[in-house]
Amino acid sequence: MQQPSLPQPQGAMATGAAVHAVPCSAGRRSKRSFQRRGSASLSVRASLDTNTVTLLDYGAGNVRSVRNAISHLGFGIRDVRSPEDILAADRLVFPGVGAFGSAMDVLNSTGMADALREYIRRDRPFLGICLGLQLLFDSSEENGPVSGLGVIPGVVRRFDSSKGLIVPHIGWNALEITKGTQLLQGADGHHVYFVHSYHALPSDANRDWISSTCNYGGSFISSISMGNIQAVQFHPEKSGATGLAILKNFLSPNSWAKVPARRKASKLAKRVIACLDVRSNDKGDLVVTKGDQYDVRDHTSSKEVRNLGKPVDLASQYYIDGADEVSFLNITGFRDFPLGDLPMLEVLRCASEMVFVPLTVGGGIRDFTDANGRYYSSLEVASEYFRSGADKISIGSDAVYAAEAFLQTGVKTGKSSLEQISRVYGNQAVVVSIDPRRVYVNSPEDVPFKTVKVSSKGPSGEEYAWYQCTVNGGRDSRPIGAYELAKAVEELGAGEILLNCIDCDGQGCGFDIDLVKMVSDAVTIPVIASSGAGAVEHFSEVFEKTNASAALAAGIFHRKEVPILAVKEHLVDAGVEVRV
Repeated sequence: MQQPSLPQPQGAMATGAAVHAVPCSAGRRSKRSFQRRGSASLSVRASLDTNTVTLLDYGAGNVRSVRNAISHLGFGIRDVRSPEDILAADRLVFPGVGAFGSAMDVLNSTGMADALREYIRRDRPFLGICLGLQLLFDSSEENGPVSGLGVIPGVVRRFDSSKGLIVPHIGWNALEITKGTQLLQGADGHHVYFVHSYHALPSDANRDWISSTCNYGGSFISSISMGNIQAVQFHPEKSGATGLAILKNFLSPNSWAKVPARRKASKLAKRVIACLDVRSNDKGDLVVTKGDQYDVRDHTSSKEVRNLGKPVDLASQYYIDGADEVSFLNITGFRDFPLGDLPMLEVLRCASEMVFVPLTVGGGIRDFTDANGRYYSSLEVASEYFRSGADKISIGSDAVYAAEAFLQTGVKTGKSSLEQISRVYGNQAVVVSIDPRRVYVNSPEDVPFKTVKVSSKGPSGEEYAWYQCTVNGGRDSRPIGAYELAKAVEELGAGEILLNCIDCDGQGCGFDIDLVKMVSDAVTIPVIASSGAGAVEHFSEVFEKTNASAALAAGIFHRKEVPILAVKEHLVDAGVEVRV
């Protein structure tokens, strides 16, 4: 049977590797033998090109971010197209993304697995990122057990959420250096960006490999180093200036990049996220706008769409200002043809070249049929967003319909956009955006949905409320509560919840603490509090009173009413761990 070829590389012109057959020679052996599994007798001589790095992109997730970071640091990229290209590499970067089993299927079917084992056995310069670290181990429990490359002894296991640990592990956590390496020079106690549900545990069998650990429900391996073989569980390309310095240390081992000075990190930080609602104005220009209870038009005679700036310019500024993530919500729609939304895709591409923290995009991610009758799955739509620079995608209305169907039947069909995308890219890549409206009631028995006793009584003295979910940008209400929706989408594969509140949107009176507490207490995945921030105190309040992992704001940042740095300085003073 003919072997499948690797998918076309994302977003960059590929150049071929020079391949020369030579007798096989063993690389320098470290304290522990690299060859723990049989390797094919592949033989290729590496071409020495100090300005070019070889990238193994097997077609899953957002590898564009790694490309952009490498290019930003002044290096060219040679793409792997065959096993021989791996062995010809002078330096190899393997940014693994997605599910362990899917990645190993591709590596085995294309012959890349044996080439990687041989490359590593020769102790050639190698940097694995995220899944690129996990695949080095013996096996993973993810949809398995599934055998890995077998370079490092150990099993990759899922974080245990049974005792209240939020999974996936998403956000900026502290590195604890256990072995001095040039790669992590100066990074001890720095926050770097993690996004994963599975992790490798330290053991006597692999302790010589470990160069740093991280604590999240216990200590796990955050990086390994042996000879020229390096790998990190975190994402240097999404870890801001610290991550770029780490990446530069691998690309230019003879010129150490100084890691910027930071306040010492100690644990997982609470995230501050800048949100950009993007849509076309009446002139057809793509602008950042902001709604008042989801109404984005000025309350003047002109009724024009509020224009608060250009998307790429604002995203770049928020990165410089210290935003931990940037979220684009495409509220224009292009609902009949999301893949035809070329301006939004270009915004993502341009932003990802300048913003080295995570990018999320939402809007129109669903199955659809174009004007010519061609059917596109939501997976194809999401894939295009990932290829254009998104790290996570946000699903709104389509997730509501999927949850309703699941709650009615109790059956996971595997066909919803939520299920399809999380299965291929992992649940950490899927955010569900919930848009509820508060409905006051006199008693919890008045409705079949979860209610809360509200902090402030309703207009007729009601002491309880439930939160009715909406679709289509808040225009249409659905017979499902925010609590019920959150529980259902977690079961269907969501990795994170963006929790909005229509009543609070644009009011500047603070987050809806009752809502955020109810939902963040109900699920074991991260919850992002959104809608209502108007002062720095609102951020500390939501972190102190709820289990929210992050807080998102838009208008106060766009209008420069509250700078991101002021929010973080206030949180530090309030004793909240943040990345500063």
